[in-house]
Amino acid sequence: MVRPMKPYTIFPDREIHGGRLISDSFRPIGIHSFREACRYVHELPYGYNSDRDDLMILFKEKMGSCSTKHAVIAALAAELGLPITRGVGIYPMTEAIVTGTDKILAEYGLPYVPMIHCFLEYADYRVDLTEGNRNGKNRPIDDFLFTDRVAATISAKDEYMIYRRALSEVILKRVELNGVDIQRILHAREQGLKLLKEKVLPTN
Repeated sequence: MVRPMKPYTIFPDREIHGGRLISDSFRPIGIHSFREACRYVHELPYGYNSDRDDLMILFKEKMGSCSTKHAVIAALAAELGLPITRGVGIYPMTEAIVTGTDKILAEYGLPYVPMIHCFLEYADYRVDLTEGNRNGKNRPIDDFLFTDRVAATISAKDEYMIYRRALSEVILKRVELNGVDIQRILHAREQGLKLLKEKVLPTN
């Protein structure tokens, strides 16, 4: 089911007090409320961090991907007691979403490449803090083949295991993927990741 992403302004706001890891990272840079933190993270350049499992990497490198941007804000929400969580979804990447995908689809004989994307969830809403960033995508991602709620600081390894499990248990059972094995999908995914990284503009 398609659920259009909403702006972060739908989130409740709360003052940031000191004494917690993420809160203490925002206060010294003049950010004192949750929505201010969302705006700051949203406006940071999109980029692939050197260590996405380091929760502080966004502050160190002053850029972030969908993984690191949403990890920081989901962790801050937990510190502030706000009912906002991190979600992961697998979307069907096509030429309409990422220019150049058709070449991959032709090579592997696929209708789309299943790819992971992260977002935030609040009540019945989803928010993507990378929407509008130069993230390599031509349009927002709001149609998913699979979604799951995860810990704010889920590791890259654990996220990949969710992806593998979703492929086996859900996605490869879809009619349009009849006869496709998991290895073909994994090889296409590697090419998809490479394409996305090539599309992201330098931040300097």
